[in-house]
Amino acid sequence: MNILIVEDEPAINNLIYINLQDEGYLCTCAFHGREAAELLEQHHYDLVLLDIMLPEINGYELMEYIRPSKTPVIFITAKTAVNDRIKGLKLGADDYIIKPFQIGELLARVEAVLRRFGKTEKIISLFGVQIDLDSREVIRNGVPVDLTVKEFDLLVQLVKNKNVALQRRRLYELVWKEEFSGETRTLDTHIQRLRKKLGWEDHIKTIFRIGYRLEV
Repeated sequence: MNILIVEDEPAINNLIYINLQDEGYLCTCAFHGREAAELLEQHHYDLVLLDIMLPEINGYELMEYIRPSKTPVIFITAKTAVNDRIKGLKLGADDYIIKPFQIGELLARVEAVLRRFGKTEKIISLFGVQIDLDSREVIRNGVPVDLTVKEFDLLVQLVKNKNVALQRRRLYELVWKEEFSGETRTLDTHIQRLRKKLGWEDHIKTIFRIGYRLEV
């Protein structure tokens, strides 16, 4: 899922970016309205998180760029008046979050809007392998593949971040849900087993001194 974050406050933009990336979303950041308009003309996004009070082109005006593509939009703004919320929703926004917000609420709203638009991926197919995210089943060339819980979680992170070099620290913390101590043997062993079970020796690349990348 590709998400465009349009927010002129760097701290808030970065907070949203980090948390969405940790959930496996691919994110692009824009810090003013004109930059966002250019990105929207050049790329497709599954969701736009949009501040209203932006430099150059405000969020209401940006809706004119977004509406023809029918891309879902969540307004994230400090404008709390009921009239502002009504205006945003009438312009076509699919949800409206008021600052300050809890990051857990934001993630839940993002998931809900994507689900409403049928944009959540349930089955991913890649290199002859089918990954069912709901049942956690993996099939390679028609044959079920027996993966451990951690192997499956590691596979999902690699697939959701395909073509992105993921640091060992980040991969470990996403999959094992604990702080990375610097010891890489556990992660490296799981990567080796995943390569062998899926036949992805040429696809899961080791990035020197960084980590791993699923190359598609």
